[in-house]
Amino acid sequence: MKRYKIGEISELSGLTLRTIRYYEEMGLLSAGRTNGGQRFYSDQDLVYLKRIIELKSLGFTLEEISRIIRLKDEDHSGNKRRTELLTQYRLKLSQDLERMATLQSHVDELKWHIAQLESAEDGFTDCPGAACAGCEHKDRCVFFKEK
Repeated sequence: MKRYKIGEISELSGLTLRTIRYYEEMGLLSAGRTNGGQRFYSDQDLVYLKRIIELKSLGFTLEEISRIIRLKDEDHSGNKRRTELLTQYRLKLSQDLERMATLQSHVDELKWHIAQLESAEDGFTDCPGAACAGCEHKDRCVFFKEK
């Protein structure tokens, strides 16, 4: 098994020394120590760092990541972590799909406003105004009120 000094693991993972130490303080990572007290890390530690980076990029908080990593203490087979990851991935996907739908609705609304203003003869001053009754967008417009 290869042993890496903190500078080497930093370079391999793309993380700063400070971040690696912080992850250690949080219990996300646990460095071995030489007889002289110098930290060293293993290939498994590098895998954990890359997993942490991946999970953070997917929107996981460090607290969520820590909870998943700590499951190794309860189940050395990895099944609990796998199940928890699947649950969390599905939750994140659901949340992202919801945000995507909200964003799509916002985009559609902006497109509608663009079309509405482009179809008015005098742009902003015609809308709202005398042209409202004949406007093709009156059913959706917040300004138009039938008397």
